[in-house]
Parts: sequence; C-alpha cells; structure tokens
Amino acid sequence: MFKSGLKIFLLLALQALTIKLSAQNPEPSCHDIVTKSLTSIKEVKGLKYHLKITERGKKGMNYYESAVKFSRNPRLIYLYIKGIEVLWLQGKNNGKALVKPNSFPFFNLNLDPMGDLMRQDQHHTLNEMGYDYFASIIQNTVDKLGPAKFNEVFKYGGLERINGRPCYKIIIDNKDFGYVDYTIGDNENITSIARKHHIAEYMILEKNKKFKDYFDILKKGEVIKIPNWYCRSVVMFVDQLYFLPISLKVLDDKGLFEEYNYHFLQVNPKFEEGEFTRNYKEYGF
Repeated sequence: MFKSGLKIFLLLALQALTIKLSAQNPEPSCHDIVTKSLTSIKEVKGLKYHLKITERGKKGMNYYESAVKFSRNPRLIYLYIKGIEVLWLQGKNNGKALVKPNSFPFFNLNLDPMGDLMRQDQHHTLNEMGYDYFASIIQNTVDKLGPAKFNEVFKYGGLERINGRPCYKIIIDNKDFGYVDYTIGDNENITSIARKHHIAEYMILEKNKKFKDYFDILKKGEVIKIPNWYCRSVVMFVDQLYFLPISLKVLDDKGLFEEYNYHFLQVNPKFEEGEFTRNYKEYGF
C-alpha cells in the first residue's frame, strides 16, 4: 500500500513539474517561429550540408543529391554531385561556373548557371543556393497576407524529429492557389516574370505548353497563365537550434512539386584557406 501511494505521489509530482516547466518555457507561436526563421536566414554567413532533392520534371520525378559548401558574402559555392564538381565564385570567371564532369568530355568546362546545360529539367539554379531565395518566397507570402490573414494560411503542426534533428512543423496552406492571366511586358522572360511575382518559373513552363524551355522568347502583349502564389501548400520543418528550414515539401494543384531535405547541416562553419579555389587539396579540377 505504501509503495503504491509513493508511486502515485511521484507521478503527480513529475506531472506538476512538467506543467510548470512547460509554463515557463512555452512553445513559440507559429508567427514567432516563422519570424525568427527569416531573421536566422539573414544572419547566415556560411553553410555546409548534404542536400536531397525531389523535383517534378517533364518525365516524372527527378532525384538529385549533392554535398554543398556555401559562403554568403562574398557568394561562393562548391557542389559535389556523384563525381561532378561545381565551383562558382562571385565576381570571377565572367559569372560562369567551373564544372568538372564525371563523363565525356572529361575536361573542365565553364558554364553559365542560367544556361541550358546547367538547368536542363531542374527547377532552380546556383543563383538560388542557400536560404535567401526561399526566404524571399516566405516573406512575400507573409507580406501579401498581412497580419489579419497570417493565421488563416500559416499553421503550427507541433514538434517532430526530421533528418535527425528536433524541429517545429509549419504548414502553409494557400487555399486560393490558382492561375491567372498575365500580359507580357517589355524585355520579359520566364525567369524575370517569376522573380517579379515570387512564383515558380517551372510552373509557368508546365502551364503554358507552347514554351519548350526557360529560354523561349516572349512577345510583348502576349497573354500567358501564371500562378498567383508560389505553391498550393508547404510543409516546412524548422530546426529548433538553428531556426533554419531543414525540410521543405512543396505541393501545387497536381500534387508534389518539389521537396528539399538538408542533412548534416553546419551553420557558419570555419572554411579552410583556399576551400573555394579550384586547387584546394580535396578537389579534382
């Protein structure tokens, strides 16, 4: 009898302590998490991570993996993708990326990050590496909604462990996602239109079948269809320690559009001297 009473007492005491600690350290609100994440992104100086990508392409889903090193200012990028190495340095090489292929022609190439050889069927380019591009999409969504409608679209989904990290789950649900008419202006292309409206250029390609790729010439005055939001919905997991997104699942009216998962994330690592040069000891350029 005594042991049963003691056990009940200890359980009640533990429960009371848990409630007290929860009251002292309440979970942040959805708005607080999103705001702090946007602030944390602005404070990033450098990153190292392993990125797993799923993107919808012309023939189904495309899957990529890469090891990434990223410096924000100056903007420096190194990628390793199954034997392929890519090095892009702000203000160097006439804006082109140095690429070491893992197949023919077996010599280094200097390629335009916006060119067909580097873009192919991909949604994004080297210009969108890091978190800034994604942050601009989220910030635009927040600004368009305004404080009154924020909680109608952004929802907190609780705590989960994703990619080995404890995370806050954020769900962004744009119920009025759809396509609207857009009249092409002077000197516009698919990418410039997408950047101006914070939408996905790949969706513009998909919706307007007359376009074959990002580089098609657009005629002023021509009417095309563009999405009114970047996507229909996003499931985003924000790392509890860094307040940076480590998993993003993006859906549109057709289903899964793209998904990005960050593994082994290092924030503001100390890069070795020469780590963003072609002659660095671990590279094969």
